[in-house]
Amino acid sequence: STTFNGVLVWKIREFSCRKREAVSGRSISLYSEPFYTSRYGYKMRAMVYLNGDGIGKGTHMSLYFIVMKGEYDALLPWPFNQKVTLKLLDQGAYLRHMYVTFQPDPTSPSFQKPTSDMNIASGFPLFVHHCVIEGSSYATDDTIFLRIDVDTLDLNIF
Repeated sequence: STTFNGVLVWKIREFSCRKREAVSGRSISLYSEPFYTSRYGYKMRAMVYLNGDGIGKGTHMSLYFIVMKGEYDALLPWPFNQKVTLKLLDQGAYLRHMYVTFQPDPTSPSFQKPTSDMNIASGFPLFVHHCVIEGSSYATDDTIFLRIDVDTLDLNIF
């Protein structure tokens, strides 16, 4: 399930059960599998709080992007500076995806060369309000899809 093109499509099954677990505090956050900008590129992952995090707790789904320590970090330019788009995919006919795009802050510790397994997550505690997701085409068959796109067009590695 690992990708090497800067794109992650994350399928989260049993959304309602996982959200109930988040509300009860049993499983607060979920991590995606790692993905990469290229075979020898940046290693990354996503993290979601289905019942929200920080100011979004109890009202929103919070979505974050994480730069991870990778095998080829010594060959990559730092800080990480690729544009990132976080999306909740609409599974209905109109494809009204909810998304935010950001350019990393080069001074943030979240985008420096990792010294531990994962850097500090960066993202949006108020990503999508619960009332937008529940009972909509964003959560079809008790499944949601999140997509992370990392711009690799200006990334010259080797």
